[in-house]
Amino acid sequence: MIRRGIKQACLYLFAAVWFVISFYPFIFMINTSLKGRMEFLIKPVWAFPEQFLYTNYVRVIEGGFFRFFFNSVSVSVISVVVIILVSSLASYVISRVRFRFSTLVYGLFVAGMMIPIHITLIPVYNLTRALGIYDSLAALVGPYVAFSLPISVFVLVGFMRDIPLELEEAAVMDGASRLRIYTKVVMPLSKPALSTVAIYSFILLWNEFIYALVLLTSKKNWNLTMGLWNFQGQYSIDIPLIMATLTLAALPLIMIYFFLQEQVIKGMTTGALKG
Repeated sequence: MIRRGIKQACLYLFAAVWFVISFYPFIFMINTSLKGRMEFLIKPVWAFPEQFLYTNYVRVIEGGFFRFFFNSVSVSVISVVVIILVSSLASYVISRVRFRFSTLVYGLFVAGMMIPIHITLIPVYNLTRALGIYDSLAALVGPYVAFSLPISVFVLVGFMRDIPLELEEAAVMDGASRLRIYTKVVMPLSKPALSTVAIYSFILLWNEFIYALVLLTSKKNWNLTMGLWNFQGQYSIDIPLIMATLTLAALPLIMIYFFLQEQVIKGMTTGALKG
């Protein structure tokens, strides 16, 4: 009992230390964002602010933060919905339907993970110009979906292959079509993997910058990363103001993980347990 208590105490201590190490950067951002510019330059970096100043957040909001935020939410949510739909359909066909070139198709999807984003910038730029969607939020959806599909298909195919075939055979005996099996059997059982893919894709797209830099020029269409880049260039010396911007930008991701951490952990560990 004593040894078990010592192990639990060590585990809790390690968890507490790890929490402080992981969460302290965010606390540092909030602490710095509440300082004035001169106070940040004069006082020690780790010191608490003498007076909590919220003017930095007011200036960030007045600088168009919510417009950039709404653009990022719109593009990310639409892209994630399309990614989930397309990748789940493709993964179901590859993993559950027998056809001649299934291995080749799967290999092509996996090979997409090895393509560097930067070599596609010029073709994607020319394509969006030809389609007439350059400098619009719609220009980001295509590249976002295309470069998120390989990893999404890779994860979902591995998960769907572990679903017992007997469930599908029972559904066929009941007269279910392929589409009904996909919607009523495979998709519900794949919720852990789907949630993991959705959260991973959302975080990846939320932080994406290079495509937004190339495909967006009008300030009204900028996403959050472009807005952060603008704040950084406009207020490069005002560190507290930049920290206020970063704090507001990081809050949605922290909230998503806080409420969906169970789904993330379950999706990440299910495949390991099956293996």
